[in-house]
Amino acid sequence: MGNNTDLENRATWNNNNKNNNNNRPPSSTYYTSSSPYYTDSSSSSDTQWTSWLVPMIVVANVSMFLVIMLVNDCPKHQNLFSGEGKCVAGFLGRLSFQPLKENPLFGPSSSTLEKLGALEWNKVVNDKEAWRLVSCIWLHAGVIHLLANMLSLVFIGIRLEQQFGFARVGVIYMLSGIGGSILSTLFIKNNISVGASGALFGLLGAMLSELLTNWTIYANKAAALITLVIIILINLAVGILPHVDNFAHIGGFLTGFLLGFILLVRPQFSWQERHHLPIEARGKSKYTVFQYVFWILSMILLIAGFAVGLVMLFKGENGNDHCSWCHYLSCVPTSRWHCDNQ
Repeated sequence: MGNNTDLENRATWNNNNKNNNNNRPPSSTYYTSSSPYYTDSSSSSDTQWTSWLVPMIVVANVSMFLVIMLVNDCPKHQNLFSGEGKCVAGFLGRLSFQPLKENPLFGPSSSTLEKLGALEWNKVVNDKEAWRLVSCIWLHAGVIHLLANMLSLVFIGIRLEQQFGFARVGVIYMLSGIGGSILSTLFIKNNISVGASGALFGLLGAMLSELLTNWTIYANKAAALITLVIIILINLAVGILPHVDNFAHIGGFLTGFLLGFILLVRPQFSWQERHHLPIEARGKSKYTVFQYVFWILSMILLIAGFAVGLVMLFKGENGNDHCSWCHYLSCVPTSRWHCDNQ
């Protein structure tokens, strides 16, 4: 993990390693993954929006992290950490971090994250705390985790918001985060999970579908597509390392990919060139048949996916029972590590 330079991450925590602030906290494991971004800016864009939603999300996440650390209050429970070391950066007082053996990302304890809304199967399914599907998106396991996610959000989100506006980007961000949380909870029962990776991978998926559905208006489209696909594959590949919640990545990516076909459609290039002419002289349709077909299919798949996922989740079903090999999507065991993500 120390060599991981990827930007965006999703952090999860093994339930067996939780610190209850009443017992000696054992070592915890954190997970980071990647966050790609797409830099092709060539398009026949219409209006450039001012990006304010993405900066507001960054401010909200930073503020929430400060609240987390105030609630965590490491010095108050420092006597419990004798086996793990002292609080890190003690001069920060209540904002100081858990011992590095417990949290190498410079952040709070697992019990604090769980109390404030981390994603956990038992609480979502048995305690009916569905709000955790949303709250976990706004929690971060440490300073490193927070910085990585926010850098990713800035790189990905500002470009999209400038081109498509805050409303569509906001919908994609939130629904992708929820989609990632649903898939994560269906397949991972032994960990708690926090982070905005589902939402950020959703923005990435939307960028891919936006490129595909608006193919006629882009220059250097083949190079842009190849670059974007390579970035996607690299980042998803990082997710097969242990303790990385790749199901949140996949769920968020698929949700954002479908939403891109629905929300990010632009008029085809030939129509844009004629849109200043009288209606009778424009000739071609504003949108292509391809765009209409994928809009309908994406809407159907999105509604069906959310409906099936939520029904399975609240019936308490384990996704691994329906897919014996799917656990390899989140962790591939080797001689160097084992996987405990089911």
